Parts: sequence; C-alpha cells; structure tokens
Amino acid sequence: MGPKPPEAQSGELFRQPLIELLNTRHPLVRLAAVIDWQEIERSFGALFASTTGRPALPPRLVAGLLYLQHAYDRSDEAAVNTWVENPYWQHFTGETWFQTEVPIDPSSLTRWRKRIGEEGVETMLMVTIDVARQIGLLRQTSVDRVIVDTTVMPKAIAHPTDRRLLEKSRQHLVELAAEHGIALRQNYNREAPRLAAQVGHYAHARQFKRMHKALRTLRSRVGRVMRDIARQVERIEPAWQDKAREILAKARRILTQRTKDKNKLYAFHAPEVECIAKGKARTRYEFGVKVTIATTLKEGVVVGMRSMPGNPYDGHTLAETLEQVGILTGTDKLPATAIVDNGYRGVEIEGVRILRSGQKRGITRALRRMIRRRSAIEPVIGHMKSDGRLGRNPLKGELGDALHAVLCGAGHNLRLLIRKLRLFCAFVMRAPMASTGSVAGFAATVVG
Repeated sequence: MGPKPPEAQSGELFRQPLIELLNTRHPLVRLAAVIDWQEIERSFGALFASTTGRPALPPRLVAGLLYLQHAYDRSDEAAVNTWVENPYWQHFTGETWFQTEVPIDPSSLTRWRKRIGEEGVETMLMVTIDVARQIGLLRQTSVDRVIVDTTVMPKAIAHPTDRRLLEKSRQHLVELAAEHGIALRQNYNREAPRLAAQVGHYAHARQFKRMHKALRTLRSRVGRVMRDIARQVERIEPAWQDKAREILAKARRILTQRTKDKNKLYAFHAPEVECIAKGKARTRYEFGVKVTIATTLKEGVVVGMRSMPGNPYDGHTLAETLEQVGILTGTDKLPATAIVDNGYRGVEIEGVRILRSGQKRGITRALRRMIRRRSAIEPVIGHMKSDGRLGRNPLKGELGDALHAVLCGAGHNLRLLIRKLRLFCAFVMRAPMASTGSVAGFAATVVG
C-alpha cells in the first residue's frame, strides 16, 4: 500500500506554511525544487504491491533522510532528531507545515534500505547526477572521461585480536546454551574474562611467553565450552538448530585459525569482513571491503560507486565499474577514457582508452595533463571518509556494504550540489528572482 495522502486539518487555516518561514535562496530549498522526486517515488513505489496493512511512509521522506544523512554524516538516530530541529530538512523531505514530532522511528530507515536494495540506492545516485547536469555542475561530455580508483570502506568492528575473538566466541556459546536450556559443565564466566585481560597486559609489557601461555589457556576454555554444546546440539529445537550450528562453526573457525591463514574470521557478527593491505605507512591493514569509485575528470562528481567483496585485483573491477557509469549516466555506453593508477596494470577494455600513472609511450601533452589530473580523486575519497560516512560502515552483511557504498557516493554529490547552489546564490542570484519567493521560478531559471 502506498503512502497515505495528506488530509487538510481544521487548525491549518491559521497556520503559516513552512515555505513562508524559510529563506527561499537556501541551498536545500533550491535543491528540493530541482530533484526529480517523481523518479524516486516511481522506483520506491514499485516495492509496495500490497493493498492491506498500514500505509507506507512517503518515499520522498525516506529518500530525503538518506540523502541528508550521508551528506551531513549523521547516524539514523541523529538524522531523525535533526529533522525535528531543522525546518530546511523538513522542507527538503516534502513537509508543508512545520512538525514538532519525529516523522519515523530510526529503525524504519534500516528496513527501507533492505527493501529498496542496491537498485534503489543506485536510482538515488543517478538522480544526483541528473541534478548536476541541470544546474550546470556537470556537462554532457564530462562523463566521457572518468577517473577510477579503489579504496577500503572499513567496517564498524573492533580491532581483531585473538583474545577478543576467543572471549566473544565464548560469550555467544554461553548465551546459546542459556537460551535453549543446555546444561554446561562449566561456563568460565569468571576465569575467561580474567585471562583475556591478562593477555592484553602481558602483550603491553612485552612478556610474550606469559601472553602465549594465557592465550593457550583461554583457547582451551573456549574449546571445552564449544565441545560441550556440540555434544548436546540435538536437544535444541529443530527451528534453532541451524543457527546453533552456525555459531558453533564460527567458534570452531576462530579456534583453529592461525596467523598465516587465509580467509580468517575477523569479527564474530560480521564474517564478511576482509583484511586489506593498501600500502599506507600509518595503517598497514584495514578491515572492511574494497570499494571502487569513478568520478568525472574535472568536476569530481561521483558517477559510479560499488563494493567489491572478495578483495579482487583492481584491474578486474574496471570493466564492471565502467559499465555502472554508463548505466547511471544514462548514456548506456562505456566512457571513452578512463584514467587509473598503476594498480590497474595489464587490463585492456575494448573501446576504452586506459591511461595509467607514469605512462609515457604514445602520450601527447593533452593526455599528460589528464594523467596528472588522476590524483584529483584522492581528496574526493578523503572527503567521503571525513565529511561523509565512508570511513566507517555500520550496516550489516554484504548487502549493507553495497548499499552504504552507493549512498556515500550520493551524499558526496549532494555536498557538491549544495556548494554549487550556495556559490550560485552568492555571486549570480543577487538580483531578485522573477517570481520572488517562488521555488518553481528558481527551478525554471536553472533548467533554462
């Protein structure tokens, strides 16, 4: 069932509309007039085929909150609370009157993200690219030359250590036994936390023999609990046995993995996390998922962004990235030129000129300037991690990685659009608009 249409209230006769309380030259007011909300409503509305139950939330409200959340680096709770305090946020999400209550529960954003999926968030990114064209930030030919690079999107997990993973495994096993009435010979609720703390103390004091001895003891305690539950797993209700065996498999994997092993488990609640080395002097290893990013050569607008689970070689991700650029930009063809770094060696794509850093053979002066411009994507990545939400992904699973990556790209584009409209207001729009106070008049001016 679609969103319920608003009904006129008797007290609204004497209320002042929200738009009359705002500065119509504010970037969010102008941006709300240019965004194609109908395209978002068509994309999201297809997800509600049921005619029973509670009416769905307005798609513009949810999409607007997701946009603002990633543009201003807010959590779900902070985004909803800021919406109540900020009338510009309320107008951006389609409100007619000023509201004093939260519009939705923060958990609704989680369910909406799962519902719209990767296709829905790509629609949101595509809409920001179309708006960039409308306001003059992006030219039609700009998408023919793109810069492509990869980075790591860290997961919201603690730094993985053996003692922490072992203690977390024991806690999950003890909780599993308590939930299903399994009697353990011993749960080590007093001894195991003390051993985990000792391991950290010995490591800090560089007393490695004592550290390894305490770690072996802790590992043996966790193994006893795991084997005790494995012998009684048949007593658990059949509906919960699959989950119990999954917990046992994770605990066994943590117990048996060693330093040099591959495909290790770095977080009990996030088995999809990978250890990725990017050659940084400060942070040798990052724990998350690899993300590929494509921006235009001059403007820095994100025209493609996607998570790449499995930590593939950078060159193997290029074809998929360029295909996404063609879809999101509406050209349905690959860009003519892609500028990459040396991590993409040995990759050739038919119909695409690939320029790499340091390339000298067959390079003219114009191409050399384009290659030097490749480093412009690095501050884009830095801003998405510091100003946006790319620096820490709180969403769960591989689907959460895919959704979060695309939304971070949409949030970066939204920041560029707001900055463009703010400068446009300061230097170009000093004279009053043709229809003062009319948002539609601004939209017609920009599009024209």
